[in-house]
Parts: sequence; structure tokens; C-alpha cells
Amino acid sequence: VSIQLSTISFQTHCLIRHSFPQVTMGAFFRSEEVCLVQLFLQSGSAYNCVSELGELGLVEFRDLNPNVNSFQRKFVNEVRRCEEMEKTFTYLEMEIARSLSPPLTGPLPSPVPYAPQPRELMAIEEESERLARDLREVRNRDNLRNQLTQLSQYRGVLIQTHPLTHSGPLFFTGFPSFVAGVVHPWKVPSFERLLWRACRGYIIVDFREMEERLELPDTGEVIQWTVFLISYWGEQIGQKVKKICDCFHTRTFVYPEGAMEREDILDRLQGRILELKTVLSQTEDYLQQLVYRSVAALPQWKVSVQKCKAVQAVLNQCSPSVTDKCLIAEAWCPVRKLLLLQRGGQGRIQDLESLSLSFSLSQRKNGSGLDSFYNRLPDTSAPPPTLFHTNSFTSGFQSIVDAYGVASYREVNPALYTIITFPFLFAVMFGDVGHGLLMTTAALWMVLQERDPKLRASDNEIFQMMFGGRYLILLMGLFSVYTGAVYNECFSKGLSPFPSGWHIQPMFQHYNWSDETLKGNRYLTLDPNVTGVFLGPYPFGIDPIWRLANNHLTFLNSYKMKMSVIIGVIHMTFGVCLSFFNYIHFNQLSSVFLVLIPELLFLLCLFGYLVFMVVYKWLVFGPRVSDRAPSILIHFIDMFLFAENKDNPPLYNGQMIVQKVLVVVALASVPVLLLGKPLYLYYNHRRRASIRVVSGLKEYWKCVATFLLVSKQGGGAVEAEDFDTADVFMHQAIHTIEYCLGCISNTASYLRLWALSLAHAQLSEVLWVMVMRVSLSWQGYVGSVVLVVVFSFFATLTVSILLIMEGLSAFLHALRLHWVEFQNKFYSGAGYKLHPFSFSTILNPQ
Repeated sequence: VSIQLSTISFQTHCLIRHSFPQVTMGAFFRSEEVCLVQLFLQSGSAYNCVSELGELGLVEFRDLNPNVNSFQRKFVNEVRRCEEMEKTFTYLEMEIARSLSPPLTGPLPSPVPYAPQPRELMAIEEESERLARDLREVRNRDNLRNQLTQLSQYRGVLIQTHPLTHSGPLFFTGFPSFVAGVVHPWKVPSFERLLWRACRGYIIVDFREMEERLELPDTGEVIQWTVFLISYWGEQIGQKVKKICDCFHTRTFVYPEGAMEREDILDRLQGRILELKTVLSQTEDYLQQLVYRSVAALPQWKVSVQKCKAVQAVLNQCSPSVTDKCLIAEAWCPVRKLLLLQRGGQGRIQDLESLSLSFSLSQRKNGSGLDSFYNRLPDTSAPPPTLFHTNSFTSGFQSIVDAYGVASYREVNPALYTIITFPFLFAVMFGDVGHGLLMTTAALWMVLQERDPKLRASDNEIFQMMFGGRYLILLMGLFSVYTGAVYNECFSKGLSPFPSGWHIQPMFQHYNWSDETLKGNRYLTLDPNVTGVFLGPYPFGIDPIWRLANNHLTFLNSYKMKMSVIIGVIHMTFGVCLSFFNYIHFNQLSSVFLVLIPELLFLLCLFGYLVFMVVYKWLVFGPRVSDRAPSILIHFIDMFLFAENKDNPPLYNGQMIVQKVLVVVALASVPVLLLGKPLYLYYNHRRRASIRVVSGLKEYWKCVATFLLVSKQGGGAVEAEDFDTADVFMHQAIHTIEYCLGCISNTASYLRLWALSLAHAQLSEVLWVMVMRVSLSWQGYVGSVVLVVVFSFFATLTVSILLIMEGLSAFLHALRLHWVEFQNKFYSGAGYKLHPFSFSTILNPQ
């Protein structure tokens, strides 16, 4: 559909205004609908149109020149120009960092400037180059500083050595020669030792420290130089002295022999030093002015040039028309945002009532009579990109799914269900009220401080990863509190919010227990069949009295193992059922009957029946008949063997018949899953081929005419549909084997819920018994001191081992259960993300 936006009337504008679609939760259940559009941009206004699209962040442009070298594209000179300006900006930033402490850092300028017009860009280029040129000239003050340092050193040499030579040759026999200069104080001992050894004592050396502290030119370090005066006789000794001075990188100066000459040079040095200080002061003031001008303008310039460079890069991806009067671009755009494309050329209009204005507004501003418009292209062979709209809450869960693979276009998104299932499976392995509260507190602090710019700009990658998943950690902590309450565990200790359902007093009355009975037996069995011993289940979670029982671990192992299998089968069944929505959406109704139903029958007839037996045994076999309860494991083994074990009583009447029927149905679903879909596709292919054969001569000539027409228009040849029978059968065979074996291995994989939950509880208990309980046995003031020390050690181990290490372990196992056991039932993850051309993304890459 070609839309000439300049012809849209006021009635169309009202229709657009009132029929604009709203974002719903369905956009998160399934990726947003995306279409391919073709943009025709008039050459004079193409820059403005692309710039406005960058402000809106609507479309992702496709490269229509993939075989053209980047150096041969149309707008390569503009891109190079922007890169040269960025180099200038880098130099300005370096100068700012050298002159200001701390250097220039901070958020983007407000308001954020738009992409500059050519005249504005030229002004930015000229002003930035002028600033850089002035800074380079002002930076010549470094030479002035070096001169000032040298003159100050020369003055120090003359002042410090004047008392030694003011009497002339009275101190010496003959007329000696002098070498005077300054040396770094760290080099003085080795310098003096080498002079003595090389000259064999035929010199007189004197060292004195300068009164003035001067700056080291290379590093900027302020040090107190050491002045030296060397008196020697003979040319050979003088050459040795000068070579040694050069070796130690000393700075030597001409030393006059007469006192009057030295005083005259000293006076001239004083005047020269004053002049240099005045010039440096004025230069420093001018430098600060240039730096402050750079600080004020540089953020705006950087944003403007980045936007301009991005626009030019997009224009390089466009293809020129035959007449070279417009540019042709192709882009992916969400369907619900197609109407916003009408805003792409109208400039910086913020009024929503202007949505119906056409691209032609920008052309009219440029004095052009050719309008820009767009076409919605038909479906192409390339799959569209995937787009999910997330916020700060859902982004963490979507990242977990995207780490496995980006959803294919319009595929069911597992992230919607991961919001609940991931924290829950984590909490099953991490269940503890105390540990959950600590995790919730840490996550809640990050949630409350999420707008703090310091936290968002942190350089710590580990903290940034945790800060990005703060809502995920918050839910994991809350769910851990819940499962910890179910397990009745808080730092490995039980909670007793309700009275226990077990009572010991009836046992004294029924079995005539006495104090001697209690003293003589370490463990006594509570019989639930005795009236009043067991009054009913605990109101919520596990009864705390189980912690006193010697079969506590056996009971918890049985409970958590069965719970893990039940959760795993439900989770996998839900994943298989989600494939129904994919089949219906992609119009694959045959897959519902030939893939989905056989998969459900295989899973439910075997492992669904196992869950049924567990629940049935819990409900039917109470305390009075618990001694006659059969073994579910033996029943499940006998189910596959079609055998009956007389030592293991049945759960219910007719159990053998039901189990045989379920096994037969499960086995019968395998060939249907293996051969059903390939045979159906092969039959459809042959039927379509037969229809083409008997279509007749009229249809044949019609196809020939269509072929010629498409070829003339450059559309390519019409190819018949290919069908590779061997490939289809092989793919389905692999899927069938993987699914059938995966049902067994994946069900066993969910036993990690039981294993990690047991490990977490045992580690917590060991830490309490070996650390905290020891400190509680101390009494008095010493006990208080010991308690404080041991508690700090206990808290450190709790956070480092039980929260961080165990939490990371449970997180990784929950991640595996979602990626392998859950998502592979319905999720392909073979798509790619939609990356809209957006200035906000370019300016804020994080």
C-alpha cells in the first residue's frame, strides 16, 4: 500500500487520532507484529526525515548496499568529517582533564540537542577547531615553564656557590676550572662516588641544597634540587667530569670565573624570571577561559556530532533511485507504530494532533515539490526481527530467556511465566525464612535506590549485574521466605507459630510411661493410632516436632523427593501445553494432533500417572493403615514389566488394567509422533504436485505469463516448492528420540530441587551447631564477648557461603531447569532482536 501522505484529509486525521492502538500485555506474551516498509526520501529532506526517525526510535534500517565498500558509499565524506570532529573533541577532553580536577563527567546535556543542520555543523566544526588551535598555542606555556625552571636553577646555582668562590684563587693553588649545575637528590650518593673513583681524587666537589623547591618538567613533581660545584685541573679530568654529568642527566650551566660577572648574570636572571612569571600568569588565565568555554560547549557538540554521524551512516545504507532525486530505504517497523512514520519528516513537532501530517511538510520547508512516502512491502522470505517491550521489572526476566536464545518472530515468550516459575524453583532449593529475609532486604534497598545515578554509573560489573536483576532477587527472596515457612526453617531452627498436632500425654496414659521410661530410652515412638496423640496436620508447613524425631531426615527426604517430581512433571506438562499456542498462531493445526497430543499422552500416561500415585497414596493411606501402604517405586517398575508383585499390595482396585492401558497408549503415541507429521507433509506435497499436473493447458500458460511478468519486473523466477523427504523424516526422528528420552532424564533432573534443598538445610544446620551454639554455652561477661565475636564470624559465613555461594548454585540450577527442561518443550529461540535506530540508544549504549 503506497501512502501519499500529502493527500490525507482532516477526516483521515481524526481516524488516525482515535484508532491508534494501545500497548497491552499481549505484546509481552508474544513478540510485537513487525513489517517491512520501503521509504522513499526526497534527497533534500532525507537528512531531516532520518533525524526525526532517530528521535522517535521507530524503525531498524536494512543495508541495501551490502556489497559496496564502506569507503565507496555516497555519504562517506560526511562520516569522515564527523570522525575528524570527534578527534578534535577527544583532544579538548584531554586538555580539560589536564586543567580541571576532577575532569568533566556527568549526564547528557539538558535539553538534548537535535541533529544539527549543515550550517550548524559547520559552525560547530569551526568553533571546535578554533578552540583546539588556541589550546595548542596556549600549551606552549610548557616551554615557558621549562625556561622558568632552568633560569631558577641557574639562579640557585649562582646563589649557593657564591660563598665558595667569592675570594677567587686564594682557596686554590693555580687557576682551576669549574663545572656547576643541579642534580636530582636521589642521584647524589652514586654521582659523588663515581666522580671520586673516576677522577681519583683530583677534583673538589661541593653539594648544597637549593632553598627553592622547583617542579620536575617531565613528571610535574615538586622537588628540592641539589646544587653541585666541581673544581678540577686539567683537560682530561674536565672531559671525564663532563661525561659523568651527562651520564647522570644533570643540568650544567656556564659558570663565570669573576665575581662581578656572576653578580651581573644574577641580576639579569632576576629580571628575566619576573617577566616569565608575568607571562605565565596571563597565559594561565587565558587557558582557564578556553577550558571553561570548552566545558560549556563540548557536551552539546558531542551529542550533535554523534547524531549527525548516525544519520549519515543510515543514509549510507540507502539506495539511490534511478533518477537520483530520492533515496530508497528499507526498514523493519512495528505495525502499531506505522502511523508514527507520518511524523518522520515534519521536524520537531510534539503535538500528537500533528500525527497525520505528511513527510511533505519537510519538503515544503526545503522548497521541494516531491513528497516523501512509504510502502508496506509484502511478506519476505527473511523472518522479521523480534521485539518485546520491557520495563525495569520485566527486563531481568527477559534477559534470562534471551541468554538461551532470542524468541523467533511471534513465538510464545517464556519470560511471562518465568516471572513466577523461576523465583519459585529457586526458592524450593533455597527455602529458609532468615536467608530469604536477608536477600529480600538487600534487593529492596536496590529497588528503592534504583534512581540513584551513582548506583547506575558504578564500574563494578558484578554489582551492575545484581542491580539489573534487583526485581528478580526481590522475588527470589520473597519466595524463599514462603518456602522456608513451608519447610519451617529459619537459620536452620524451627518456628512454632502454631501448636503442634502431636501430643505425648496420651502415650503416658495408654502405655503407662513413667519418668524411668524416659530416662531409660533415648528415643520413644509416638503412635498416631492412639487416641489424642495425633490431632491433625499442622496448619501451615511442616510440624516443628519433626525436628526432635530421629527419622527427621528420612521424612524430609521422602517429602522433598516426591515434591520435586510433582513440580517437575507439572512444569514440563505446562511447557508442552504452551506449544499449542504456537501451533495455532502459525496455522499448524496438524501439529496439534500429530505432535502435541502424542507428546502429552506419552508424558501424562507415564509420569503423570506417577504423580497420581503419589497424591493418591497421600490422600488414602492415613496413620491407621500406613503400615499396609504399598511401594510406589515397585508399582512403577512393575507397570513397565506388565508384572504383578504379590508382596506389594495394589493402590486401588483394577490398578493392573489401568497401568497396562496407560503403557500401551504411551507406546502407541511414539510411532504417531515419529511418523505422523512427516507422512502428513509428504501427502500434502504429493497432492499439491498432482493438482499442478492436472491443472490443464490454460493454467500452464497463465503460469508462464506470470513468470515472464515477474522476470521483467526484476522479481526473479518462480520456483516450485521443495520437499526433502529424508530431511523431514530425519528431523522428526531426532525430535521423537530427544523428547521420549528427555521425558525420563528431565524428570530425574528435577530431583536437583530435592538435593539442593537438603544440602542448603544441612549446611545451615552445621553452621549453627559448630559455630553459633558453641558461643551460647558461655555465660557471664566472657560469654557476651565471645557471643559478639562468634556472631560476627557466623554472620560472615552465613552471607558468604549460604547466601552468595548457595544462592548462586540454586540460581544456576533454576536456570538450567528453565532452559533445558521447560523451554525446549515449546521454545525454539532462533530469532534475532529488533534494534531500532534511536538516538537515545546511541547516546546511552548501556
